[in-house]
Amino acid sequence: MLKTILFTPRRLKYFCITVLIIIIGLASRQLSAIPVITGDILYAIMIFFGLRFLFPYMKVSSIAVLAISFCFFIECSQLYHVEWIDAIRNTRLGALVLGKGFLWSDILAYTIGVLISLAAEIWIIQTNFD
Repeated sequence: MLKTILFTPRRLKYFCITVLIIIIGLASRQLSAIPVITGDILYAIMIFFGLRFLFPYMKVSSIAVLAISFCFFIECSQLYHVEWIDAIRNTRLGALVLGKGFLWSDILAYTIGVLISLAAEIWIIQTNFD
């Protein structure tokens, strides 16, 4: 029963999308030809579809609000500097998850990423790709 709830086709779809976005996002950091903002856009897309994985039956608009709020919170948290959090941010994983410094361009990138995700999700729902 629990296995059925955790691994529905809808959840599997969102899990695969999230993993694919993580792979593309990590690859984008390795290629100098790809603008840095691309990684931030992909971060927001990953958060959106990660939330869709966790809450597959929540309204799409609610997921978008949660995703943008989470991304903005992470970005604004970069204004807070104490030794312990900066030590985490100075690790590779910490930098990828928490970022290093506040940038207004990141706020724009997260907004673009969530809007792309929202448009993609609406298209998926309208084409009944479920």
